[in-house]
Amino acid sequence: MSMIRPFEKPLGMRDTLPGIFEKKEWIRQVGREFFSLRGFDFIKTPTLEYYETVGRFSAILESNLFKLVDSQGNTLVLRPDMTTPIARIASTKLLKEKVPQRLAYFSNVFRAQELEGGKPAEFEQMGIEVIGDDSIYADTEVILTTIDLMKRLGIESFKITIGHAGILEAIIRKNVQTEEQFTELHQLLVNRNYVGFEEAVDRFVLTIEQASTLKSFIEEATSLTNMRQISKYLYEKEALIYMEQLASILEIAGVQEYVAFDFTIASHMNYYTGMMFEVFAANTGYPIGNGGRYNGLLENFGADMSAVGFALRIDYLLEAMPKIEDEKESVLILFVSTQLAQALEQTKQLREQGYRTTMQSLEGIENLAQYEKQFTKVVRVGQGGTSYE
Repeated sequence: MSMIRPFEKPLGMRDTLPGIFEKKEWIRQVGREFFSLRGFDFIKTPTLEYYETVGRFSAILESNLFKLVDSQGNTLVLRPDMTTPIARIASTKLLKEKVPQRLAYFSNVFRAQELEGGKPAEFEQMGIEVIGDDSIYADTEVILTTIDLMKRLGIESFKITIGHAGILEAIIRKNVQTEEQFTELHQLLVNRNYVGFEEAVDRFVLTIEQASTLKSFIEEATSLTNMRQISKYLYEKEALIYMEQLASILEIAGVQEYVAFDFTIASHMNYYTGMMFEVFAANTGYPIGNGGRYNGLLENFGADMSAVGFALRIDYLLEAMPKIEDEKESVLILFVSTQLAQALEQTKQLREQGYRTTMQSLEGIENLAQYEKQFTKVVRVGQGGTSYE
């Protein structure tokens, strides 16, 4: 084990400097107002959860969980996602009060990294969950809420790519021989590795018909002109009919330009059971958020309830958003010790007027010129009275 240097942080952890902190706070404030106006109630869950509940039922790989032990010997985990803790609390408390429940959150989640690789082990998520509504309109509400939020944050160039976990699983399982083959092909789609997918199909011992079906499905499902193109790959059509209805509702809502359908979408979150989607935006090379229906998760906590939701990553949102301008004027009150009372009064007045005001003694500054550059206005309170710059 190498010696830890004083400036080092744990693997994957990040410092949030003042400028980024303020931008995240702005997003939090906008999100709170946005979700509240749409009937969502904010919720907060513990940072620590039991491994046997949230940790075990979470879709996050066990190797990515931060584990520790409490004084009673119970294994705990740092919250790896928000959907599972919300499923826990909704099942045990909230669903006794009202169904459906519309819940929103802005929270940190923790996922351990084996290598630095630029991936954070702690990051903020903002999202919603609609619990207890199994209708197509709940799916639509989540997608439309995502679109409206992206617009509210000033992001104009984005796309919601929609798929279906059940349709993809049914097609792959129908055309493989073993569970191991299914797992490998599914993971390749999670990684968007279409070349690797075809190579794996060639490597597997499959019938000519199975191999041909998998390859042609991947080609067609990523470039749909009509959803009925994939009908021939399915024995059961119910899920496809559902997706056609969803597309019609989104068309009525007038959001066609923001959505696309891709039935090769796969997620490492294994609790998705139906419609699922990813959010892409300009200036980012990866999904900035995802969501979908997860009807089986709440059963782990004793509630036979449907649910659908989405989450956006705040660090990715910052990359996609236009620059946030600080509209507040920042004022510096510079004073000498003999004019402390006058400086206090001046500072009080400016703060009451809503100005961001910093009060600083001249005696406490080494590089005055450099310090003054951080402010839009400088007010000098000294022997010669008050002067403004």
